[in-house]
Amino acid sequence: MKGQTNPMPTKVSALTARNQFGQILRRVNEKRERFLVDRRGEPQAVVMSFADFLDLAAPPPRVLEEIWAAARKSGADQLTARQIDAEISAARGERRAGGRRSRQGR
Repeated sequence: MKGQTNPMPTKVSALTARNQFGQILRRVNEKRERFLVDRRGEPQAVVMSFADFLDLAAPPPRVLEEIWAAARKSGADQLTARQIDAEISAARGERRAGGRRSRQGR
Protein backbone atom coordinates (compact mmCIF):
# COMPACT_ATOMS: atom_id res chain seq x y z
CA MET A 1 0.00 0.00 0.00
CA LYS A 2 1.31 3.39 -1.00
CA GLY A 3 2.70 5.52 1.81
CA GLN A 4 1.63 3.19 4.58
CA THR A 5 4.18 2.57 7.29
CA ASN A 6 2.37 -0.18 9.20
CA PRO A 7 0.12 -2.54 7.20
CA MET A 8 -1.26 -4.13 10.38
CA PRO A 9 -4.22 -2.27 11.87
CA THR A 10 -4.09 -0.95 15.41
CA LYS A 11 -6.71 -2.68 17.53
CA VAL A 12 -8.97 -0.34 19.55
CA SER A 13 -12.12 -0.93 21.52
CA ALA A 14 -15.39 0.56 20.37
CA LEU A 15 -15.36 2.82 23.45
CA THR A 16 -11.88 4.13 22.60
CA ALA A 17 -12.87 4.63 18.97
CA ARG A 18 -15.92 6.61 20.04
CA ASN A 19 -13.99 8.76 22.52
CA GLN A 20 -11.00 9.38 20.23
CA PHE A 21 -12.63 9.36 16.82
CA GLY A 22 -11.18 12.73 15.79
CA GLN A 23 -7.66 11.59 16.63
CA ILE A 24 -8.20 8.29 14.82
CA LEU A 25 -9.41 10.12 11.69
CA ARG A 26 -6.39 12.43 11.81
CA ARG A 27 -3.99 9.46 12.03
CA VAL A 28 -5.86 7.66 9.24
CA ASN A 29 -5.56 10.67 6.92
CA GLU A 30 -2.07 11.88 7.83
CA LYS A 31 -0.27 8.58 8.39
CA ARG A 32 -2.56 6.19 6.51
CA GLU A 33 -2.91 4.08 9.63
CA ARG A 34 -5.68 1.53 9.93
CA PHE A 35 -7.72 0.72 13.01
CA LEU A 36 -9.58 -2.46 13.84
CA VAL A 37 -12.49 -1.62 16.11
CA ASP A 38 -13.69 -4.41 18.35
CA ARG A 39 -16.54 -4.83 20.78
CA ARG A 40 -16.11 -7.33 23.59
CA GLY A 41 -13.11 -8.85 21.78
CA GLU A 42 -14.96 -9.39 18.49
CA PRO A 43 -13.87 -7.41 15.39
CA GLN A 44 -16.66 -5.05 14.29
CA ALA A 45 -15.19 -2.54 11.83
CA VAL A 46 -12.07 -1.25 10.15
CA VAL A 47 -11.28 2.46 9.87
CA MET A 48 -8.94 3.30 6.98
CA SER A 49 -8.28 6.19 4.63
CA PHE A 50 -10.40 6.55 1.54
CA ALA A 51 -7.24 6.20 -0.58
CA ASP A 52 -6.48 2.85 1.09
CA PHE A 53 -10.06 1.76 0.52
CA LEU A 54 -9.83 2.62 -3.19
CA ASP A 55 -6.50 0.79 -3.49
CA LEU A 56 -8.19 -2.33 -2.10
CA ALA A 57 -11.62 -2.07 -3.71
CA ALA A 58 -10.76 -0.65 -7.13
CA PRO A 59 -7.04 -0.60 -7.88
CA PRO A 60 -6.14 1.40 -10.99
CA PRO A 61 -5.37 -0.57 -14.15
CA ARG A 62 -1.70 -1.12 -14.92
CA VAL A 63 -1.85 1.15 -17.98
CA LEU A 64 -3.09 4.03 -15.81
CA GLU A 65 -0.23 3.51 -13.36
CA GLU A 66 2.18 3.60 -16.32
CA ILE A 67 0.64 6.86 -17.53
CA TRP A 68 0.98 8.36 -14.04
CA ALA A 69 4.63 7.25 -13.86
CA ALA A 70 5.36 8.85 -17.25
CA ALA A 71 3.64 12.06 -16.13
CA ARG A 72 5.76 12.15 -12.96
CA LYS A 73 8.92 11.54 -14.98
CA SER A 74 8.15 14.31 -17.47
CA GLY A 75 6.87 16.72 -14.83
CA ALA A 76 3.39 16.81 -16.36
CA ASP A 77 1.92 15.87 -12.98
CA GLN A 78 2.95 19.31 -11.71
CA LEU A 79 0.92 21.29 -14.29
CA THR A 80 -1.88 23.52 -13.04
CA ALA A 81 -5.38 23.33 -14.50
CA ARG A 82 -4.74 26.61 -16.32
CA GLN A 83 -1.54 25.21 -17.89
CA ILE A 84 -3.34 22.03 -18.94
CA ASP A 85 -6.12 24.09 -20.57
CA ALA A 86 -3.50 26.15 -22.44
CA GLU A 87 -1.80 22.97 -23.71
CA ILE A 88 -5.13 21.56 -24.90
CA SER A 89 -6.01 24.82 -26.66
CA ALA A 90 -2.61 24.94 -28.37
CA ALA A 91 -2.90 21.33 -29.54
CA ARG A 92 -6.40 21.94 -30.88
CA GLY A 93 -5.20 25.06 -32.69
CA GLU A 94 -2.36 23.12 -34.32
CA ARG A 95 -4.75 20.37 -35.29
CA ARG A 96 -7.20 22.84 -36.88
CA ALA A 97 -4.39 24.60 -38.76
CA GLY A 98 -3.03 21.27 -39.98
CA GLY A 99 -6.48 20.18 -41.11
CA ARG A 100 -6.95 23.32 -43.20
CA ARG A 101 -3.59 22.90 -44.91
CA SER A 102 -4.32 19.29 -45.89
CA ARG A 103 -7.66 20.26 -47.43
CA GLN A 104 -6.16 23.17 -49.36
CA GLY A 105 -3.43 20.97 -50.78
CA ARG A 106 -5.92 18.67 -52.54
